Amino acid sequence: MKRGLLLAMVLLTCGAVLAQAPPDQSGGNLEAVLDHMDKAAASFTSAEADFIWDQYQKVVEETDTQKGKVYFRRQGKDTQMAAAIGAPEEKYLLYSGEKVRVYQPKIDQVTEYGAGKNRAEVESFLVLGFGGRGHDLLKSFDVRLLGYEQVDGVRTAKLEMAPKGARARSVFERIVLWIDATRGVSLQQQFFEPSGDYRLARYNNIQLNQKLPDSVFKLKTTSRTKYVNPQGGL
Repeated sequence: MKRGLLLAMVLLTCGAVLAQAPPDQSGGNLEAVLDHMDKAAASFTSAEADFIWDQYQKVVEETDTQKGKVYFRRQGKDTQMAAAIGAPEEKYLLYSGEKVRVYQPKIDQVTEYGAGKNRAEVESFLVLGFGGRGHDLLKSFDVRLLGYEQVDGVRTAKLEMAPKGARARSVFERIVLWIDATRGVSLQQQFFEPSGDYRLARYNNIQLNQKLPDSVFKLKTTSRTKYVNPQGGL
């Protein structure tokens, strides 16, 4: 899988239902947190949220910021994802039907990537925070409960996850999630790359299990939109 696209997929899929009830009684017990995540997965249908992504680049010691809105919904056994990035450059990303499509209105171009044989890997990241079972995380990650911290005045459970697969570790050494212990949503995530770069993702105005219009999961292209299919897919 292409490194940049895997990065985008992970960042867009980690801000959602991770627990249905507050894990306050867990006493630092990871198993209790995973159980709550399992319960949330059973009732998950959709989510939408505003996001801010801060990308820190170690070499130049600079931080770039992107803002937008992200949507998820479950369709049978599959999960669809759409994101609208408004700043600094308008861009739309859609995952549906085994393809990732990236639309850039400025140049009126859609770049399509087929998941192909890597579909399972792509979807494992998709359900990382949206509708995935807690215990399923243990198949792909070494998971630790680091304790509890305040994020914007909200008590959160802090999970650290290290990918087990060598390919995934080449993209991210570890991922940290801060889970709202009352609402059961991930308010913040941080993704650490081997290079020393990291991405901090923050989510707010989160709405869960509401009906989303079909139009959200369609790219608003024009009659002149150019479609590009890079060889090799994901």
